[in-house]
Amino acid sequence: MCGKERIFTDYIALELALGEVDRCRSLYTNYLKAMPHNCRAWSKYAELENSVGETERCRAIYELAVSQTALDMPEMLWKHYIDFEIEEGEGEKARKLYERLLEKTGHVKVWISFAQFEGSEAGKGIEAARDIFQRAHDQLKEAGMKEERVLLLDAWRVFEKSSGDAQSLAKVDAMLPRRVKRKRMRTDEDGAELGWEEYFDYTFPDDQDNATNTKILEMAAKWKQAQMEEDSSSDEDDD
Repeated sequence: MCGKERIFTDYIALELALGEVDRCRSLYTNYLKAMPHNCRAWSKYAELENSVGETERCRAIYELAVSQTALDMPEMLWKHYIDFEIEEGEGEKARKLYERLLEKTGHVKVWISFAQFEGSEAGKGIEAARDIFQRAHDQLKEAGMKEERVLLLDAWRVFEKSSGDAQSLAKVDAMLPRRVKRKRMRTDEDGAELGWEEYFDYTFPDDQDNATNTKILEMAAKWKQAQMEEDSSSDEDDD
């Protein structure tokens, strides 16, 4: 914490101890004018308003905070905002915040948190949670994010163990990948080869199915091409 920030936080703590809420508001306004990127300051300001029963003020501060072009800890700020709406019993508002956040970042932790929210008392239930897990899986698969898919499936499996049944758990288990060891050539910044290295990769069942289908299609195309060439050769011999 820099010296200027320490002055603001100490002064706010003093005024808060004296019960001077309006003075704290003025200090937070100046604090955030000087440091609009500071997520901790935004969160503390919102928490102050919430603590004195000013729910709409709290919500407005969070809205202003997440609209900033640059933030130092946006994930913390969004989490606090979502938690606030959940605590207020505003499940639909929390849901919309998750969707807005996913437009900004497709991070696997956001997807997992969203699914867990839907599976909680504040959410729409188990099926809604599964829909979110499936949406996340499809997007991560399309993006080729294997390690993130593994994290998601692990969380999904934990969810099914606690909230699902044997059938739903088996479905997730069937989606889990095999961990395989592979080799690749290491290169430096100029592209010069530095030697082989081993690494671990993941092979997913649905990826294997797609690879098999692609191979079958390639073989069919080659067979068709060979047949056409054979027919063409036969026609030339007849002439």
